[in-house]
Amino acid sequence: MRTDTPVTIQRQDYTPYPYAIPDVTLAFDLDPADTRVRLTMHIARQADAAAGAPLVLNGESLSLESISVDGRPLAETEYQLNASTLTLLDLPDVAEIEIVSHCKPDANSTLMGLYVSGGSFFTQCEAEGFRRITWFADRPDVMSRYRVIVRAPKTYAHLLSNGNLIASRDIDAERHEAIWEDPFPKPCYLFALVAGTFTKRECTTQTQSGRSVLLQVYSDPGSENRTQWALESLERALKWDEVRFGLELDLDRFMIVAVRDFNMGAMENKGLNVFNAAYVLADPHTATDTNYEAIESVIGHEYFHNWTGNRVTCRDWFQLSLKEGLTVFRDQEFSADMMAADMDDAAAVSARAVKRIDDVVTLRAAQFPEDSGPMAHPIRPESFQEIGNFYTATVYDKGAEVIRMQHTLLGEAGFRAGMDEYFRRHDGQAVTCDDFVDAMESVYRTQHPKRNFDVFRRWYRQAGTPRVAVTLDYDATARRCTVTLAQHCAPVGVEKRMQPAAEKLPFHIPVSIGLLDRTGAPLKLSFEGGEHDTVVLELTEARQQWTFENIDAQPVPSLLRDFSAPVVIDYAWQEDELALLSAHDTNPFARWEAGQELASRQILAVAAQHATGTQAALSDAFVAAWRALLSDTALDAAYQARALALPSEKTLAERMSPIDPPALAAARDAVRDMLGRTLRPDWQAAWDRSQTPGDYSPAPVPAGKRALKNLALTYLLAGGDAAAADAARAQYANADNMTDSLAALGALVSYAGDDARTQTALDAFYTRWAEDPLVVDKWFALQATARTTTVDTMRTLMQHPAFTLRNPNRARALIFQFCLNNARGLHRADGVGYAFWAEQVLALNAINPEIAARLARALDSWARFTPALRDPMQHALTSIRAHPGLSRNVQEIVSKALDLAA
Repeated sequence: MRTDTPVTIQRQDYTPYPYAIPDVTLAFDLDPADTRVRLTMHIARQADAAAGAPLVLNGESLSLESISVDGRPLAETEYQLNASTLTLLDLPDVAEIEIVSHCKPDANSTLMGLYVSGGSFFTQCEAEGFRRITWFADRPDVMSRYRVIVRAPKTYAHLLSNGNLIASRDIDAERHEAIWEDPFPKPCYLFALVAGTFTKRECTTQTQSGRSVLLQVYSDPGSENRTQWALESLERALKWDEVRFGLELDLDRFMIVAVRDFNMGAMENKGLNVFNAAYVLADPHTATDTNYEAIESVIGHEYFHNWTGNRVTCRDWFQLSLKEGLTVFRDQEFSADMMAADMDDAAAVSARAVKRIDDVVTLRAAQFPEDSGPMAHPIRPESFQEIGNFYTATVYDKGAEVIRMQHTLLGEAGFRAGMDEYFRRHDGQAVTCDDFVDAMESVYRTQHPKRNFDVFRRWYRQAGTPRVAVTLDYDATARRCTVTLAQHCAPVGVEKRMQPAAEKLPFHIPVSIGLLDRTGAPLKLSFEGGEHDTVVLELTEARQQWTFENIDAQPVPSLLRDFSAPVVIDYAWQEDELALLSAHDTNPFARWEAGQELASRQILAVAAQHATGTQAALSDAFVAAWRALLSDTALDAAYQARALALPSEKTLAERMSPIDPPALAAARDAVRDMLGRTLRPDWQAAWDRSQTPGDYSPAPVPAGKRALKNLALTYLLAGGDAAAADAARAQYANADNMTDSLAALGALVSYAGDDARTQTALDAFYTRWAEDPLVVDKWFALQATARTTTVDTMRTLMQHPAFTLRNPNRARALIFQFCLNNARGLHRADGVGYAFWAEQVLALNAINPEIAARLARALDSWARFTPALRDPMQHALTSIRAHPGLSRNVQEIVSKALDLAA
């Protein structure tokens, strides 16, 4: 763990590495306590490198055995070695260097580099883990072809690495060896090695060019019945990428390996993806519909990286969104297409809208708060101290929205042309975000000769969430409607300290709009030579106007359709207008948005009523709109489930100043309770019509019905329906799938937690699934987020024999869920919740600094909260920063939180 003084790295300081390293051979003699690694690399000084430039290699937690240059061993006086670098001086222009070193995989609790999990060997090298395996130029712009020799006892039956298997043999009666070659140059962060004894599921499929390729999924013995969905998802991803983007698998095989202990969701190592087991293993009894969707999405994401991240990679880590934002966009489109597969046109539009809604909910709950807090940064940051802290919602999710805006501006055919041009220019290279935008701009300029992407590029260098104010002026005499858009984005994060009054330059914002008449019918808009229901207005200045003719009456605007840009729309809709949009908008996303706006206003109003001691009540317009959504049986069940779910507390908090999480949670619960009582017959009808008899299927239609059924059950319980508790117990007892089982148990814990039968059900659930780590994670998470859970409850749960901080999934299931998603338990004016949070951050800091830093983010926006909460938050943050031995990962987070507070 690095605890030295953090150094801020600036994007503008990038310089190319002075040496090319075209070929690398790695020979591993695996031993959990002491693994020996022999690195042989060919180096060649770059033509523009300074004469005599040293070769500086990165290394951490390694012990050195020997170094030789062109076969000559070096004495200790001929190199410089410290805790993080190995420097070789006076090298010839071309040389072969051999370094033999040792590492200790079973002592590596950081889960970066080479480590042991469940008795097997795994690696995780992104972003800077390779330096924990051997000394090397650990940066993404050094691309090499790798030959890997893995030797291990035969108790490790499978020896895997990147690329293609060249040979395997028995060394003797006890040990064996496998040799792998990856024919494509790659940076070291894409290196992977796995050794263990696994169960394997595989299939052979044909690529579009007619090649046979082998697809394999490896997992722990005993899990062989839970990998079919993962393998099918991999094959679907392969076929989709061929059709949608013309991109074919370039290796003879593609492997996925599931691991119990993993810091991330998965890793896209070339040809050998290492996955958190949570994103591989699934069957109806142990995985929920959400798990099935996530497995398909994450497998798609990592597979798509084969081209957007591997074949074309990042020049430096400031360009992280080049691969991650683009690949998130690709996996979102893949998931949307899979949800809409085999449906008629109307159903497909609804299914794709469900996916879009889910993605926007995630963005608003995670990225919008980040954009308004001390960790705010552009999708291409200008500086960082620890790159591990910049695997953020901004880089991934907002990055995907920036890609989506380019797709919107270019159209599907234009975007595909831009992607083709990007690969034509940069296949096999390490490049920048600007290189990608250049390729897209080359197409945009052919479509619009007088336009360019000069303004659009500001999305890559300006942080914050722009607000777009909309004004609608209607001239009845002229039958003319003028739409005015004005954008504003206030300074955030470090900008506030550097330039507190500075105003950002305008962004290029595609704003998709439609107009409805007062009956809810769409109006045709004359725009760019045609008649359209929806038009995309390209806002590139601080304020612009567009005029639409032949509008017969005052229209109702449908704004930011399909969420065409990651912005906040400011428009003064009347309640009756929102109700009309919620009932009639032809754009499913905008229809959902109108209902969410009604719900948000209602919850915030109830929070304000509680603060003044006023009796809370629901507005007639809100209840009528909710009833209309609930009773519209023509709507797809999955869409209804999204439309009738209340906005999250994190999304609502962005509209509250100062933020008061307990009051917000109470108001949200109160609205749910009142809706449950007021619409009880409608919820019951939804419950009745959403049953899914027959065998379980994770397909979108039955999954949507289960989502609506379980949402209705929650509302009925919240509304105090006596029969609903019995229905929940019956569902839990009789469920043949984890989705229904966990939903019923969760509803009982939330609304009948004081009933002894609920505790009995919780105990029985654990007893049944005690040997399944992923289901036990669900059990912990359910209790961590329960409304009655306190810090004392958490301490009791942490004493459970199944709990450990050393497994990231278990820590996320209990500690993270409580600290991030239990407002009542964490946010207490006496500071007990915050003291508990600080204690866990420091405990994780000693084990796994990357996981600790992610937990540290829970309070980074402390200054925006009510004074009663703000002071104990600040105290907890200060106590962490003062802790001796604090990792650089955590130090950066808490220091920015304290120094750059809003």
